Amino acid sequence: MLIIGITGTIGSGKGTVVDYLVNKYGFTHYSVRAFLSEEVARRGMPDTRDSMHIVGNSLRTEFGPASTANTLYERALQNGGNAVIESLRNIEEIKSLQAKPQPCLVLAVDADQKVRYDRVMLRKSSTDHVSFEKFQTDEAREMVDADPNGMNIAQCMQMADAHLNNDGDIEALHAAIDKIVQPLL
Repeated sequence: MLIIGITGTIGSGKGTVVDYLVNKYGFTHYSVRAFLSEEVARRGMPDTRDSMHIVGNSLRTEFGPASTANTLYERALQNGGNAVIESLRNIEEIKSLQAKPQPCLVLAVDADQKVRYDRVMLRKSSTDHVSFEKFQTDEAREMVDADPNGMNIAQCMQMADAHLNNDGDIEALHAAIDKIVQPLL
């Protein structure tokens, strides 16, 4: 069983990496973002990135900084097979998953900021319909947060086992994924 965790900047292509792992290699997808979206809806909050930020920090404060990732990890173990856990954003999530008896391989995905903004505008998610300035503000907030229950994507990316640059085309991204994953299967 191979479990891969995905971290990375907003709009970097984390979902594209997941789709490739699911479609080419048969991985099962577990999403922190979807987990948080369900909780946002349950709480009757608007479906925005700000709501997801509030709920994510709230859950990490109440249940521990790695709680959501650990929940998804346990689901993956119970279901068996190769799995990918997407949208890791807290350093304790990375530490916890890398220390498990069945450790996670953590991949960091990044691309140029303007390229990423253009991508989020194309995907038309309700949480991404923002100005470039708001995009930059959201990213700055999520990259480095001194609160241990907050997001620290920059540190998560530094802790990753491998890095994918997604400035190129889809074929280049797929080739980079294959180079990392194929030897592990």
